[in-house]
Amino acid sequence: MKKLWGGRFTASADDFADSFGASIHFDYRFAPYDIQGSIAHAEMLGATGIIAQDEATTIVEGLKTLLQRLTRNELEFNPKDEDIHMNIERHLTDLIGPVAGKLHTARSRNDQVALDFHLFIRDNLLEVVRSSLTLQHTLIEKAQANLDVVMPGYTHLQRAQPVLFAHHLLAYAQMCQRDIDRLRDLWKRVNVLPLGAGALAGTTFPIDRKLVAKLLHFDALYTNSMDAVSDRDFALEFLNASATIMMHLSRLCEEIVLWSSGEFGFIELHDSLSTGSSIMPQKKNPDFAELIRGKTGRVYGSLMGLYTVMKGLPLTYNKDMQEDKEGVFDTLDTVLGSLRLTADMIRTLTVKPGTMRKSAAGGYTNATDAADYLAKRGLPFREAHEVVGKLVRHCIVHNKDLNQLSLEEFTAISPLFEDDIYQAIELETVVNRRTTQGGTARSAVTEQLQVLHALQNETQRWLQERAR
Repeated sequence: MKKLWGGRFTASADDFADSFGASIHFDYRFAPYDIQGSIAHAEMLGATGIIAQDEATTIVEGLKTLLQRLTRNELEFNPKDEDIHMNIERHLTDLIGPVAGKLHTARSRNDQVALDFHLFIRDNLLEVVRSSLTLQHTLIEKAQANLDVVMPGYTHLQRAQPVLFAHHLLAYAQMCQRDIDRLRDLWKRVNVLPLGAGALAGTTFPIDRKLVAKLLHFDALYTNSMDAVSDRDFALEFLNASATIMMHLSRLCEEIVLWSSGEFGFIELHDSLSTGSSIMPQKKNPDFAELIRGKTGRVYGSLMGLYTVMKGLPLTYNKDMQEDKEGVFDTLDTVLGSLRLTADMIRTLTVKPGTMRKSAAGGYTNATDAADYLAKRGLPFREAHEVVGKLVRHCIVHNKDLNQLSLEEFTAISPLFEDDIYQAIELETVVNRRTTQGGTARSAVTEQLQVLHALQNETQRWLQERAR
């Protein structure tokens, strides 16, 4: 098959090298974006008189026909044509004849692929925001449904202080918010038009880049042609934001694994999102939580892979940059799938309030409040800390919880203790006294919910403004 760029060459490409260098087996995902960008480019060529208006119309109609065929899965791509750009041009040539060759006027594959990449990430960035918003909404709903459930909070995976289960879930809802904020900020650098940069130096044709930007809904133009074709910061930022999303999901999934174990017993996963054992009939495994935790590594790998590809490249385009796409494609699929499954797990899991409360009541999680009790009666907190430490040691020796001690046992260690110590260290009291902004008291958690609802509404408006 004759190459569309083959005029300078006297020998045909080696078959293995041809296959090794082809990218159509993965960059076919750019097809709708390549056609979309080509339609805008052709309309601009006609509007500026660079090609005749009737030629531009013929090209645009041909491209729209190809887009319809693509939608019906009727376009076949040939590895001999290397990449999606040459495949689309070949199909267009077969459809409308030699006039298709005028489409590539004032354009290079270098700025063309950069455009496709921007369009692809821009479109799918919105999908990741939507999926993150869905997970956030699911966490908020589960928190609202369990607003009075008390559980132990942990440091070093040791029981530390009692918190509301809702408070714990909303910590992940806040992580979702930061993920959304990062993606929204990235929009500014994704929604920049590279087309018009040519191979690297611009073009001699009187193109109208602002018209193309308007047609394709870009907010800005690259102002340096060399930067336009060689920049992949936007892809790295997308991978970085995705890696952070996966880190957050991995942390949540680790807790799901722990909470669903017999040792914790805080939750039970729905049967549809669990698996069994081929040999042990009793098993109910949190496989999907574990799998998301594991898939985090492949997203990290894609991020480091692209950083490594880009680290030593001179300006401008180099064939190394063909390696910029597969990791992004895989990351997108991984992140969207992981967000969906995590939301499904949270929505369908069963909470076990009794087990959570029993665990929160053990482990001396109210010890800090006993120390606060003494500090409020004038004892320096460091001394109060030591006194309560002695109380805990006494409890360990006698196999008691703090609220099981007699008043005589309290006063034997500090005369500042009075009858009201029992109310002060009651679990619900401990939780609901933490009314500071961001605290775990029911009132503070209700405030968090209100803030998150407002943020969700604002994100929905942002998405609607960018719907094409």
